[in-house]
Amino acid sequence: MNDHEQRSKLTLAHEIPQPEEYIELRVVAGMSPRTLEAARTGLPNSLFSVTLREEGKLVGMGRVLGDGGCAYLISDIVVHPSMQRRGLGKQIMAEIEKYLDANVPPRSFVSLIADTPADALYRHFGFVDTAPASIGMYRPSLPRES
Repeated sequence: MNDHEQRSKLTLAHEIPQPEEYIELRVVAGMSPRTLEAARTGLPNSLFSVTLREEGKLVGMGRVLGDGGCAYLISDIVVHPSMQRRGLGKQIMAEIEKYLDANVPPRSFVSLIADTPADALYRHFGFVDTAPASIGMYRPSLPRES
């Protein structure tokens, strides 16, 4: 089956995935796991979410988080390993770009943390490195003590 035939079997939707499938997709794609509690709380708070499904199974997704005015964060761009290198990440980002173009006020800050080699995908959509003017940082989560 060629990529065009494969893509024609995919369903794109602007929907929030179920927490369990979200966690499963992240893990199978080699991303850090999330707890079910965190996914149940966080996913509904997305400003925008896009999913790609093959016969109902979640095979790709992306989200936009933020305050809806000043700051936006692109997150959870992920494609199932069996579906990678077929342009699906670009398809997800194109949907996110349409959302941003229609909804983000001028002079708002849109950011993301890019894992390599996905940084090439984001450059295609106009994202640039912040260094040396600024450095992207994060605070690793610490396990709670029981």
